[in-house]
Amino acid sequence: MKLSNQSLIKKTINKLSTPWYAIPLIDRWLLGQLIPPMLFAISAFTVISLSVGVMFDLIRKVVEYGLPLFLALKVLFFSLPSFLVLSFPMAVLLSTLLAYGKLSSNSELLALKSLGIKTSRFIAPAIALSIFMTGLTFYFNDNLVPKSNRLAETTLRAGIGSSFGEEKARANIMFSRYGYRINASTKKPRQNKSLTHIFYAARYKNKIMKNVTVLDFSREDFQKILKAKSARFYKKNSSWIFYDGSIVSINPNGQTTNIKFKEYTYPFIEGPIELAKVPKDANDMTLKEALQAEKIYKNTGNIKEIRRIQVRIQEKFTLPCACLVFSLIGSSLGSKSNLRSSKSQGFGLSVILILIYYVMSFVFSSFGVKGLLAPIFAAWLPVLISLGAGVYFLRKSSSL
Repeated sequence: MKLSNQSLIKKTINKLSTPWYAIPLIDRWLLGQLIPPMLFAISAFTVISLSVGVMFDLIRKVVEYGLPLFLALKVLFFSLPSFLVLSFPMAVLLSTLLAYGKLSSNSELLALKSLGIKTSRFIAPAIALSIFMTGLTFYFNDNLVPKSNRLAETTLRAGIGSSFGEEKARANIMFSRYGYRINASTKKPRQNKSLTHIFYAARYKNKIMKNVTVLDFSREDFQKILKAKSARFYKKNSSWIFYDGSIVSINPNGQTTNIKFKEYTYPFIEGPIELAKVPKDANDMTLKEALQAEKIYKNTGNIKEIRRIQVRIQEKFTLPCACLVFSLIGSSLGSKSNLRSSKSQGFGLSVILILIYYVMSFVFSSFGVKGLLAPIFAAWLPVLISLGAGVYFLRKSSSL
């Protein structure tokens, strides 16, 4: 009997020494109320978004294009991380509304307040959980989503007839180069930078540019127009080789010469290739790749694309922060004593709040791309405004 009691005591001590039991009892109790509805919400929002965003399209491709069912399931699996990062913030909002709404309706929060526990104290576990979800969302969005999106696209193209090694074609590649123009009389470059080259290709695929036009303004009094059916870059000599084209030269007197060629070597940088390899969708880029894309766009001088990528870089941080925003708003609203949330009411309210937040984010993001707002303000203003609303709801809840 003594041995059994001693072993029971040891087991209890070992159990209490685990990290979970190092957390205060009130926090463990509240986390126990939050985690089950959060898992339910993640599952619900992910299934709904997957069905609308991918599943129906895959079913159509299986029926119309003969996409094998196994490959369709692989595409669905690879698409999962991109929808999870959208589900995480929404799940935080719904779970906090449901959990705190239930506790409020059962007067359990009122009992905590009667013991002198402030509202800010019993929503602290929700904030801590949202910080964890913020980090998890950032990790998924920056590491898993770009890779999984590429795998999904490659698998889909393979399933409908494209080869695995084939690159996705890009259309309308335009690269601008800025530098110092050479003065013909002095043979010296000017001190002010200006446009020296415009490189345009109608299509890029498998490391080959198609239907290429290069405008050369590197000399002040002498311009070149180079046109070719195709072109390829060679790193060994840092030059382009153009095939089946012509060069039109315009001298200072306005006279033109036209020379046709089968093959022509032209010294120029790798910039057009780098630009062609930049994914159009920032969701397909990691933060490091997005920063590299920003440098490439700066070299092209395309102001709109520079603003767009700068906004998307900031959104790499603001998207995970939505977890924190929704946690503060959801727990504050759920803690109000006059809120009695059933699951249907909580789901409806969360949908309305999510819609308001993402519409606001879309509008401010568009302002940033158009140049009406600085990129950092365009990305962060929705977060700051929503945090302000969350603090307001918290104060209203604390005063009740």
